[in-house]
Amino acid sequence: MSVNPTTENGMLEAIWLKRAHGGKMDATQRAQLKTGRGLVGNADQGGKRQVTIIEKEVWARHMAATSATLDPSARRANLMVSGIPLADSRKRVLQVGPVRIRIYGETKPCEQMDEAHLGLRAVMYPNWGGGAYGEVLEDGEIAVGDSVWWVDEA
Repeated sequence: MSVNPTTENGMLEAIWLKRAHGGKMDATQRAQLKTGRGLVGNADQGGKRQVTIIEKEVWARHMAATSATLDPSARRANLMVSGIPLADSRKRVLQVGPVRIRIYGETKPCEQMDEAHLGLRAVMYPNWGGGAYGEVLEDGEIAVGDSVWWVDEA
């Protein structure tokens, strides 16, 4: 594996764990990830959608476009990154601290976004505006402030 020389490193800005489907999002400074399962203590486990990720910069654009001031946890994603674009990242591998996550697709916003702020869902819908989802490739602990970058697999 090597760092992609065309992409600068980003940073892990926030981590949230979902207690239950539709339940509260709890912020945490650190989280454990399990291969093929996702975040320890998160409601969603297994499958291809083990971890959901949003971009800080994109969230800020959504807030400006809707004149909203929602906390980013309203997006209901697990991780917030900055300085690294998620658009069109399907099949790429994102390194978050010591953990790699294979991106499987774009997270489309659901009706809960309009419940948070009317019109948010429509603003988020195009061009990966709802973030990405992926599968954990190895166990490890991540922490807010960790570096984030795309990797090329050998």
